[in-house]
Amino acid sequence: MLQKIITRAVVILAFFLAFFHLYAGGIQIFPSMQQRGVHLGFALALIFLLYPFIKNPNSDEGIAGRGKIAWTTDILLAGASIFLGIYIYIYFIDLSMAFSSPTITMMVVGVLSIILTLEAARRIIGWALPILATLFLVYAFFGEKLPLLFAHSGYSMQRIITQVGLSNEGVFGIPLGVSATYVVLFVLFGSFLEKSGAGKFFIDLAFSLVGRFRGGAAKVSIVSSALFGSISGSQVGNVATTGILTIPLMKRGGYKAQYAGAVESVASTGGMLLPPVMGAVAFLMADFLQVEYIQVALAALIPALLYFIAIFIMVDLRAARMGEGSQEDHYKVPNLKEMIVTKGHLILPLVVLVFLLVGPQMPPPEAAFWGIVSVPFICLLRKETRMSFSNIKEAIVQGMRLSLVVAAACACAGIVIGVINMTGMGLRFSGILIELSGGHLFLLLLLTMIASIVMGMGLPPVASYIILAVLAAPAITQLGVPSMAAHMFIFYYGVLSGITPPVAIAAYAASGIAKTNPMSTSITAVRLAAVAFIVPFMFVYGPALIFQGTVFTILLASVTALIGIYALAVSLEGYLKQPVLLISRFMLFFGAVLLINVGVLYDIVGFAIILATLLYEFKVRKIVSVPNLSAKEM
Repeated sequence: MLQKIITRAVVILAFFLAFFHLYAGGIQIFPSMQQRGVHLGFALALIFLLYPFIKNPNSDEGIAGRGKIAWTTDILLAGASIFLGIYIYIYFIDLSMAFSSPTITMMVVGVLSIILTLEAARRIIGWALPILATLFLVYAFFGEKLPLLFAHSGYSMQRIITQVGLSNEGVFGIPLGVSATYVVLFVLFGSFLEKSGAGKFFIDLAFSLVGRFRGGAAKVSIVSSALFGSISGSQVGNVATTGILTIPLMKRGGYKAQYAGAVESVASTGGMLLPPVMGAVAFLMADFLQVEYIQVALAALIPALLYFIAIFIMVDLRAARMGEGSQEDHYKVPNLKEMIVTKGHLILPLVVLVFLLVGPQMPPPEAAFWGIVSVPFICLLRKETRMSFSNIKEAIVQGMRLSLVVAAACACAGIVIGVINMTGMGLRFSGILIELSGGHLFLLLLLTMIASIVMGMGLPPVASYIILAVLAAPAITQLGVPSMAAHMFIFYYGVLSGITPPVAIAAYAASGIAKTNPMSTSITAVRLAAVAFIVPFMFVYGPALIFQGTVFTILLASVTALIGIYALAVSLEGYLKQPVLLISRFMLFFGAVLLINVGVLYDIVGFAIILATLLYEFKVRKIVSVPNLSAKEM
């Protein structure tokens, strides 16, 4: 009986939160603190009801299997969260005027917001981010006693609680504002698209486009994960959605299990880099840089395409080496024309969204509002795709549930940002990075790459980007790198941490479907994405790749980058039409590295080396007969 009541309460809260954000996005704008308060309070309440104190392995949502004491505790925490949201909504003006002399009630609410945020983040994300936030809080309280290099001037408990727990520079800061204003609506849009059947349409579209070609299953994984990931906010969710079909198909096509898992994890991770949503980071980046959203989307486009092209080339070369053919023997490839006629309209909501963002440049929340509204109406165009009330209900509940991860991550990261801003730790950290690099840009980029991967491990892209944007990006910009390139750099490697050992969440999710060792899958994924690890250096040294420059320089940079990643892929895979000589692999790698650098001379020399090596491999060397690799040899 209690479980049924809780289930209904979850649905009611999800509906309330969804309609609140739809109203705020498309009808009436609320003051920022009011919107953030309601967003956080009700999101935390849902987390406490959906996710138990100790996770039940037999229940995804955690509604089943909780005892009376556990339910009592979780209901109390949910009630406290709703109280927090309502209090912020009602007294937001008083809060902004009373930071110098807060009342006891305000202090209690500040402590409550910090504690509830930490516990909710622990339940839904795991220990990593809450522990990090707690360490920063400890630093705020006791940092004055540390050595001079790390010490701050000291702050009272009142200052710390009001700054971190109540102000728009802590829990209720910009990250939570972006979650409340942009992310929740775009996640809801993605949920509506999936429930409309567009998710399945993307996978079928990928099969019809590339399923007939060599290495079809792996290429389908790349294309479908790119399409679905562009509107998804989660690497793991992307793996679970597309990988459940593509991984078994790759295994049947002759790929080793760990390679199949690696391809899916790498492709799903890349989906976070592709506009329009970019794992919900696009809107955060626009706020941090104070630029239009469209500028961020354009800046991300070419690097994301280079990422997928690089992986596409790698799997194509591997398929050639294996002698793996099309996917028609393992899966009925849909007819492209028939599929577009019957289900092509399902992609129209995405077209509507992109048009509203790019054409009249409508504010993203309003564009997302109309995109969501358009989904059920566009589905009416054909009888078999019409959404029932049950479908709409599931889309709303699923969308709200998926947005909880981002809300908790943004609020918890806000604790870190609040302490950093208060203590000036960001400038100090940037100074340390610059000092360690000796002022050399390449060394600084290597250090920042490592820091970004480490900070991103186990965290959603949103959380890792927020922290890195404050700690690491300023160091890169101090050495003359454009702000957009610096922020894209840290975002890129924060996302790639999803496939990097030891905490490779995307690779671990794929290994569960592939039934293989998670660490082996992760290592294979890194090798497969090795070319992608170099792409950020390309757009730092050549900002034209992020649409900064003339049309000619952008085209030139794109062409040289394509040549470079092709050469890198051949070098790493060691195969063209036959195994490539070791010296040729080295020359291709060297030529590709030269193309990374900015300058006509580097481009000419790099291109000449690559061209000469490829001509030698294609024309001069005699083609030898090489047995195909078996699945075991893979």
